Amino acid sequence: MSNTNHKNIATFIHLGVFSKYFIPFGNYIIPILLWTTNKEKSDFINTHGKEAINFQLSVLLYSIILGVFSFPFFVFNIFGDTSFFNLFQFDNININISNPVGFGTLIGASFVGVVALIGFFLEIMFIITASLKANKGEYYKYPLNITFIK
Repeated sequence: MSNTNHKNIATFIHLGVFSKYFIPFGNYIIPILLWTTNKEKSDFINTHGKEAINFQLSVLLYSIILGVFSFPFFVFNIFGDTSFFNLFQFDNININISNPVGFGTLIGASFVGVVALIGFFLEIMFIITASLKANKGEYYKYPLNITFIK
C-alpha cells in the first residue's frame, strides 16, 4: 500500500469522528473500525488511530466531569431552599420550577455553558488540525489527551 493511502486512512480516522452528528456513537465506531482494520499496515495509521480514539475517550471523560459539576446548579434551582434531608421526605418537598432563577445559579449555569461551548469549538479545531496533519504525513498529538490505549 502506498504512503498516500496511509495518509488518507489516517485522515479519515480523524474525520470519522464527525459521524457522531449522523450516527449515534459514530465518533467511536467509525475511527475504531478504520483503525482496527488498518493498524497492521503502518505505524503511522496505528499512531493516528490511537490518538483519535484516546481523544474521544478524553472528551467523554471531560464531558462527564463537566456534567457532574453542573448537576448541583440545576438541582438547587429545582429544589430551591429545601434542605438535603427534606429531599427524602416526599410530603414536604417543594419544587420551585415557576420561581425565578437565583443569581448564583444563573452565574454557575452560564459558566458551565460557556466552558462547554469553548470545549465544543476546541474539539472541532483539534480534530481538523489532526486530520490536516495526517493528510500531510505528519504526526499529531492532541492537547489535553489522556492515554487510554497505548
